[in-house]
Amino acid sequence: MTTASLIGWTALSAVLPGAAHLRAGNRRTGIALLATFGVVLVALVVLVLRLKDNAGAALRGSTMTAIMAGAAACALAWFALVLLSFVALRPQRLTQTGQVVSGIVAGVLCVAVMAPFAFTANTIRTASQLLDDVTAPVEGSTPVPVRAEDPWNGRTRVNFLLIGGDAAGNRLGVRTDSMTVASVNVATGNTVLFSLPRNLQYVRFPPSSPLRKVFPNGFNAEGQGLLNSVWYYADNNPQVMGGKNKGAQALKDAIGYTLGLNIDYYAIVDMYGFAALIDAVGGLKIRVEQDIRWGGKFGTAGTIKAGYRTLDGEEVLWYGRSRVDSDDFSRMARQRCVIGALAQQVTPATVLANFSKIAAAARHMFRTDIPRDLLEHLVPLGMKVRSAKITSLQFVPPLIYTGNPDWAKIRQLTKEAIRESMTDRGAVAATASPMTSAGSAASASPSGSRSPSASPSPSPSRTPVVAGASPRRTPTTNDKAAKSLTELCGF
Repeated sequence: MTTASLIGWTALSAVLPGAAHLRAGNRRTGIALLATFGVVLVALVVLVLRLKDNAGAALRGSTMTAIMAGAAACALAWFALVLLSFVALRPQRLTQTGQVVSGIVAGVLCVAVMAPFAFTANTIRTASQLLDDVTAPVEGSTPVPVRAEDPWNGRTRVNFLLIGGDAAGNRLGVRTDSMTVASVNVATGNTVLFSLPRNLQYVRFPPSSPLRKVFPNGFNAEGQGLLNSVWYYADNNPQVMGGKNKGAQALKDAIGYTLGLNIDYYAIVDMYGFAALIDAVGGLKIRVEQDIRWGGKFGTAGTIKAGYRTLDGEEVLWYGRSRVDSDDFSRMARQRCVIGALAQQVTPATVLANFSKIAAAARHMFRTDIPRDLLEHLVPLGMKVRSAKITSLQFVPPLIYTGNPDWAKIRQLTKEAIRESMTDRGAVAATASPMTSAGSAASASPSGSRSPSASPSPSPSRTPVVAGASPRRTPTTNDKAAKSLTELCGF
């Protein structure tokens, strides 16, 4: 046997175990290795097919541990396989030069065959640590146990609060400048996105919130009472909230009470880290309706040109955040398009191909109260959302006057949008009476909970309404519809 052929048979054994032993005349060993390889291959195919049908199972802690252990075992087994295959071919029969060359190549092969398994184990370990970090409960909170047979606890609709935090350093989420509620139908995946402006003023809190006693007539901290200050106030006043790190709960209470929904979970993203995430997935394709300048007051840092383009992380960040020649409500519309583009364009294949970059970005920019055990059930729900109908409604002028919101009207529009999302028809205008009485009773929450989660509707103004007074006339129109993201963003 020549040096080249010995190296070739050794390399072949790394792909087809037992080949080198058969070539060397060790038939029993060769057939045993081939049979073992066949069994392992079949088991791997079965595992992949099972995970394909239940992709969420891959996020279980037990599954991840098993994969890491299996990858480590395979790495050692393939190392031993290549080494034993090389020895079985009896390299001592070669010339001295041939022995040196073949030995070096065999050593490189031994290390090389371990690399894919080591990469797999490291990737899974990184993923497991990432999930542990971002789902770690805040101090003083206890996650609700997740039952595998009913992970949504009987709910037919689950409401997620998606937050963009304008923060730096350790000030994650202090100012919540982007707030969108994704209300998802568990059965169909049909989703309604409700966008609330950062400058929505004087939001009310449910009776169960400690802030209800502090702000009985609506949140008015810092003299303006902007919605994006609720988290900041709660975190900086633990004596009021009854503990530290209660900003998320305070914001969930305020927004849930405003919409008449029970906000089940939240997820907050640091907007500057968000740019790194977009770069990690290769950018997003977005239709830019008109040139958007960004940077400073006059947009001197750059311009995002109009057109259907693939934007990188920095461009996506400023596409959603730029205030130059714009206002908060235009920004909200663009932010919804970014969320929609993420839902439709980032596939599981994209995530796997760029996982290390995504994990590095996510660890420093993402936080949620979704329990770790719920993630495996969230994956199939997310797959439904990608192929389902997504509609969107934002509570901005002229629909809602943010300085003196009509709370009953907001709840009515929320109900109508959810009702329309459950039909197969296209988006239809959400209707509400032109005159909304402050005393009108709010309906039960459409959140899908088994128990009603909505409280009586907050008053539409800061001033309490006197019994028997004339209905308050809203200064805004009622002819806006919840639009599909295809219509809104041109997907």
